[in-house]
Amino acid sequence: MTELGLDGAVMRPEWPWAAEPERYWRAIDQAVRDHGAPDGPVAVLELTALRHNVADLRARAGGVPIRIASKSLRVRSVISEILATDGFAGVLAYDVAEAHWLATEAAVTDVLVGYPTANAHAIAKLSTDPVAAERVTLLVDSVDHLDLIARAVPPGAADVRVAIDVDASYSSRLLGHIGVRRSPIRTAAQAKRLAHEVAARPGVRLVGVMSYEAQVAGVGDAIPRKRLRNKMITEMQRRSMAELIDRRGRVVDALRTIADLEFVNAGGTGSIEVTATDPAITDIAAGSGFFGGHLFDNYAYFKPAPAMSFGLSVVRVPARGIVTCLGGGWVASGPPARDRLPLPVWPAGLDYLPREAAGEVQTPLTGKAAQQMRVGDRVWMRHTKSGELSEHVNSILVVDGGRVVGELSTYRGEGKCFL
Repeated sequence: MTELGLDGAVMRPEWPWAAEPERYWRAIDQAVRDHGAPDGPVAVLELTALRHNVADLRARAGGVPIRIASKSLRVRSVISEILATDGFAGVLAYDVAEAHWLATEAAVTDVLVGYPTANAHAIAKLSTDPVAAERVTLLVDSVDHLDLIARAVPPGAADVRVAIDVDASYSSRLLGHIGVRRSPIRTAAQAKRLAHEVAARPGVRLVGVMSYEAQVAGVGDAIPRKRLRNKMITEMQRRSMAELIDRRGRVVDALRTIADLEFVNAGGTGSIEVTATDPAITDIAAGSGFFGGHLFDNYAYFKPAPAMSFGLSVVRVPARGIVTCLGGGWVASGPPARDRLPLPVWPAGLDYLPREAAGEVQTPLTGKAAQQMRVGDRVWMRHTKSGELSEHVNSILVVDGGRVVGELSTYRGEGKCFL
C-alpha cells in the first residue's frame, strides 16, 4: 500500500499551487507523462497539497476531533491513513452497506451513517454482524425510522445503535428557510419525545446526535466580485450560528437526561472554526477539505489546496481555438449552476463553450491556450466537491516530489457502488 506520510503533515508557508500555479500543474502533467499513464481521464492525488489540507483542517478544529465524511473521499486507503493521524477520529458514512464495509473490511471502530435509510436488508445484515453492530450507528429523525428498524431486525440480533438528527437550518424573516431540508426535529421537546420512544423500544439504543449546519459549512462568504452578497452571507452565518449553538445546546442537554450520549457530531469543512466553539459538540465532520474541491475556494478564513485533480485527453480539434476532451461531465450535487461543473485549471485560460459546457462523453473547451494544443495533450481539471470524482475512476495516481509514487483504488475500483 502507498504510504501517504500524513503523520508529519504541515501547512506550507507559501502555496506552490497559488504562488506558482503554472509550475504546479505542469509538474503534475509531466509526472503523469513520465509514468506512462494511458490516454483518457486520469485522476491524481498530490501529496504536498493533501498534507497541507490535513494540517490545515486539524489546526482549524483547535483540538476538536474531526470525523471523516467518506462521501467526499470514497477512497478506503486514504480514509484509513487519515484516521491513523492525530486529530481525526471516526467516519461519517453515507450508506448503511458502506458503513458495514468500512467497519469490517477497514476496521473503522466508529462509523456514523449521516443519512437515514429505508434499506431493511442492509439493516438486517448489520444487526446480525456483531462487529459491525457494535461499530455502526444509524441516523433517525422519526418514529417511522424506528418502526422500519424494528421490522428489519431479526429476533436475537444485536441492539441497533441510533443517533438523532437535529435540524440545523436557519429561519430568516427576510429570506425564509436557509439550509438543507433534513430532520423535522428542531427543539429540545421534539428531541426528548423521540428519545423517550427509543428508550421504550427493545432492540435500539440511543448513543448520539448529529446536526449539520449546511448554510455555514457549504456556502462561501468570499466570492470574487460579490461584495454585497458576501456581506449578507457573513451576517446570515453569524446569526445562524448564534441561534444554533443556543438551540443545539438545549437539545443536547435534554437528551443527556435520557441517554448516555457517546458523541454529538456537527459542522463541515466550511464551518470548522465556528462549530468548534460550540460546547455541546464532541466532533466535527469534514470531507471536501481533504481533496480541496474548487467550491471551497470562496471562503474568507481558509483556502484548501487542490490536492485532487483529473486530466482529460484532447481527442480532437474541431476549430481553431477549440479543443474537445474525452469525458469530463462530472457534475457535483446541489443547485444546477456553473459552480457545480469541474474547473479547467491548466493550461490556463481555458473555458467551456456556453452551449455545451461539460459533457458526459465529450467536453469542448476554448481559449487562447487551445490554439497551441493538439490531439493527445491533457487538460487538467478540479472537481467541485470531491466525491463525484472518485465515482468516475477506478484508481488514483499518487504524485509526490514531481513523480508518481503509487496508485490507490477508489470505491469504484474495489467494485463498490453504494448510491
